[in-house]
Amino acid sequence: MLPAVNTDEEWDVVVPDETVMRPGAADLCARLGLGGAPLTRFTDGSQPVYAVGDEHVLKLFPSAAARDGVAEGRVLTHLQGRLPTPTPRVHDFGPYENGWQYVLMSRLRGENLARAWDRVPRGHRERLVTEVGETLAVLHSLDPGPLGDVLGPGDWGAFLDRQRAGAVERQRARGLPGAWLEQIPDFLASVPLPRDPDRCLLHTEVMRQHFLVDPDGWRLTGLFDFEPAMIGDRAYDFVGVGLFVTGGDPDLLARLTRAYGRTFEPSALLAYTLLHVYSDLPWYLRELGAPAKETLPALAQAWFGVSDGPR
Repeated sequence: MLPAVNTDEEWDVVVPDETVMRPGAADLCARLGLGGAPLTRFTDGSQPVYAVGDEHVLKLFPSAAARDGVAEGRVLTHLQGRLPTPTPRVHDFGPYENGWQYVLMSRLRGENLARAWDRVPRGHRERLVTEVGETLAVLHSLDPGPLGDVLGPGDWGAFLDRQRAGAVERQRARGLPGAWLEQIPDFLASVPLPRDPDRCLLHTEVMRQHFLVDPDGWRLTGLFDFEPAMIGDRAYDFVGVGLFVTGGDPDLLARLTRAYGRTFEPSALLAYTLLHVYSDLPWYLRELGAPAKETLPALAQAWFGVSDGPR
């Protein structure tokens, strides 16, 4: 029912088109024993995702992203019931037609933390970031070995080399001004990053947008979206933490890292920010702002420094 999607151009035509996607999703639901259940497409995210009735979620992956579908199904299965924050329970995953993959999972309860954040009182924000830190500590303690056949990058040092080689052009393509661009090579050369770190299972996009929260008491009720998961250095996960959970707030980052059990050098986290697969420094500067002194070391401290705040 769904056509092959192997290029960006095909993606742009097929994936947003509900006259194509909905019949395919309905057909797959019928095959999975959920025929007739109402389908409601979520507006967020790059992949087509549907609520199937009140209890299930169906996430679809075109052939161009089929490996992500396999990864998400495997990672969620590996994580079931193992984290302090609930993750979706996998009911089924596998191939559909024309290279498509799917994951049928349980529907988590709660409100998206990114949308709720402005309403969360300060004291509850402090507890929520503590819960995030505790959840990451457990995630990073799990043995990633069973997922080594589906998650990259394999050789962490080689991954860093590839990302360094393209770091300047990646940011130039996103519109970063020259005064910042010219600092990147020397900054990256000055920051030692492990080429063979302790291997951890990484979410890679730890951000408010991927947490759910119960507004009645402000407790985390879900963590989702593991399709870009990787195996590598635990510090890599703290790029999203600093940018999109604590948002440059040194007191909140201090609380989160205390709950996690360790801190990281701000320079290392900014280096990983520049090397991240989805790095977009101009966007982060628009969201968080730049320090008065427009240097990368100053930026590292502004975004990833921690305070000696209350314990």
